[in-house]
Amino acid sequence: MGAAIEWYERQQRGLGASLSVEVFCALELFDEAPDTWPAWPGVHHAPPIRRFVLMGFPFALPYLVVDELVAVLAVAHLRRRPGYWLERARHSSPFMD
Repeated sequence: MGAAIEWYERQQRGLGASLSVEVFCALELFDEAPDTWPAWPGVHHAPPIRRFVLMGFPFALPYLVVDELVAVLAVAHLRRRPGYWLERARHSSPFMD
């Protein structure tokens, strides 16, 4: 995420900070109501991988909810390397069997 923040900051002063704020606000929303957002379209996984789309940026946060714990798999660009984060859900989730 650091590279994206730096890139946006170079484009316009304060834009990188805005991206960072959007991500941290999403994390706070996950704490309040993690099951609110829909499953990632076309991805079949148990538990479902949910998708939170950031406002004003071409990024989404794929995440899992297990036993009230939230694991964000990536800050995923919506047009670059789609699905690169899927392996994280399958093999490296700290609370998956």
